[in-house]
Amino acid sequence: MSLKVGIGLPLLKNFDPATAVTRAARAVEDIGYDSVWAFERLLLPVDQSGEHGLYRMPGVPWPERYGSVLDPLVALTLAAAVTQRVELGTCVLVAPLHVPARLARTLASIDAASGGRLVAGIGSGWSIDEFAAVAPRPFAERGAALDEFLDVAEALWGTDPVSFRNERYEVAPAEFGPKPARPIPVYLGGNSEVALRRIARRADGWLPTGLQPEAVGGMLGRLRELTAEAGRDPGEVGCTFQVGLSTVGDAIPQERRPYTGSIEQIAGDIAQLAEAGVDHVFVTVPTVAEDLDEYEDIAGRFYTAIEGI
Repeated sequence: MSLKVGIGLPLLKNFDPATAVTRAARAVEDIGYDSVWAFERLLLPVDQSGEHGLYRMPGVPWPERYGSVLDPLVALTLAAAVTQRVELGTCVLVAPLHVPARLARTLASIDAASGGRLVAGIGSGWSIDEFAAVAPRPFAERGAALDEFLDVAEALWGTDPVSFRNERYEVAPAEFGPKPARPIPVYLGGNSEVALRRIARRADGWLPTGLQPEAVGGMLGRLRELTAEAGRDPGEVGCTFQVGLSTVGDAIPQERRPYTGSIEQIAGDIAQLAEAGVDHVFVTVPTVAEDLDEYEDIAGRFYTAIEGI
């Protein structure tokens, strides 16, 4: 299969955290998937009015399933322990919600423990409620906080003795480990020009979602231009697309939104993504599965439909 294919791990409240991740990770590796993915959601606010709405959109409610989401780094640690081959991705981890050095150490530890299988998908975040609860810096500084994490991680994942200093943190020359088993690929989300410029300068790849295939192709072209302008090889910047599923059912005969309808129709959308230049996709099967039996069934049918793209 030329296109790499991954799947979201079952982190949501309808799955048992004691058993779901390990069983699912084993199953999808056996099916043939290339990667498993975990996302970060800290809380579900009761007040969802105004800018407290989903993606800060007034009047847009959060999904109820966000009321209990297993920690993504715990989930990937569990998955790493029961698999040998699949990559372990975050899409996305909200770096500004974490103390930078501590997060860098945890990511390095997971990569070392898994034999070099981590893909660090990072974003700047959008929930003012999550920032108010735990973030070291205010919501208005989330872009600067993301850059700060990238700076800290680059320093601490390097050769010992490492050091880092800015106006908030200082690491005097020290040994800092464990080191990653390989240079951890860092992928960044976002569709804005600012986000694409940051990817072009600093990241190994782009993590888009929710875009039509033709839009992805156009933005990939722009990203490659910006990468060349930054003095880097555009061919070294990858693209992993999150296929967010809301329903999986019968074929829709009339006009439809991409990534809806039957598994075969969604597989056709994924083929268009591959033609647009996407090299890796993953499907959010947990959002359309009620339990692990259904999760494994849908996962198997998706892999069969996508195989060969």
